[in-house]
Amino acid sequence: MHTPDVEEALKDLPPSSKFIYKTLSREGSMTLKQITEETLLCSRTARYGLSQLEEERLIETAPALHDGRQTCYSISTRSIGVDRTGYPNQVLVKPDSAYKQLETFEADDPDLRLVEISTEYDEGHVPGAVELDPRADFFDAGTRTIPSADRLETILGERGIGPDSTIVLYSDGFNEFAAFVYWTLKYYRHRDVRLLNGGKHYWTENGFPLTETAPDVTPVEYETQPPNDHIRAYRQDVQNALSEDVAIIDVRSPEEYCGDVDAPARANGHIPRTVNIEWESVVRECGRFEHRRALERPFAEADIDEEDEILVYCNVGERSALVWFALSELLGYPDVANYDGSWTEWGNLVDVPIETCESRDP
Repeated sequence: MHTPDVEEALKDLPPSSKFIYKTLSREGSMTLKQITEETLLCSRTARYGLSQLEEERLIETAPALHDGRQTCYSISTRSIGVDRTGYPNQVLVKPDSAYKQLETFEADDPDLRLVEISTEYDEGHVPGAVELDPRADFFDAGTRTIPSADRLETILGERGIGPDSTIVLYSDGFNEFAAFVYWTLKYYRHRDVRLLNGGKHYWTENGFPLTETAPDVTPVEYETQPPNDHIRAYRQDVQNALSEDVAIIDVRSPEEYCGDVDAPARANGHIPRTVNIEWESVVRECGRFEHRRALERPFAEADIDEEDEILVYCNVGERSALVWFALSELLGYPDVANYDGSWTEWGNLVDVPIETCESRDP
């Protein structure tokens, strides 16, 4: 949701600038090459659009971390605001801010919808939140877990969510199911979706109000956009990554990674060449995301940085979606994909390589 001064600044800019600004808002930090590949603009037009955005101070530039010859472009903090953790308010909503907006959430306004992703909605939810049941409403049967475009249009439209709605998501636990829905909405290119930092755990532990009353909402029409396969990995992508310079992160517990506990699959273990960075390392005990320096640490220790092509997976894609969110949306890594088939798919295949920690021992 742009601030009024940003809307005013964008109004008189050329179409290329507006297109690039929207792309950076959706995708995060990008190099010129990535911008031209995503927008299909020629380099000359993209450079001109970027120069106009720079003149209006709507974007920021920084050298790529390990190649000073490349420049990364990102939305200026003037546009989106930054909280004290250094993360953009565009993707994270602070609980205090959400509390101040409860009356707005409770109004039947499709411009702003609060959504709880939970199987315990009826036992108490944030006032104004509509329900999305991750099992009954969201997961399709089979190895691919996200709804089809038609199914998602029905789910969102019935909850009064339109293509221009600002959607604020939260869930139980450490917000992993909310992150999975966030990732899915970004896959279908919904422009403005955010997470309530800390989720339901932080909200209830800190005495914010709950209600058992469901809000009345007016259904609307929702139309999905063509999917963004840049952020989704499939089985073939993982198989290709095994022989390429791609970082693969298994975000499950060390016990799951090593194959010491039973997984929801034919086999236990992990995909070869993967590093194990447990998903809970990106959040604090209170449920809120770690501050930037702490968030970067486990990836730096595994020699993974923003210049890498990265795939993340868990068992069914929800825990890895939380790590995808941390890397892509909070740290701004430009090339991160979530393998939502994850171990439920890979571990049930008979023609793919599988390792355990024992099998890797000399």
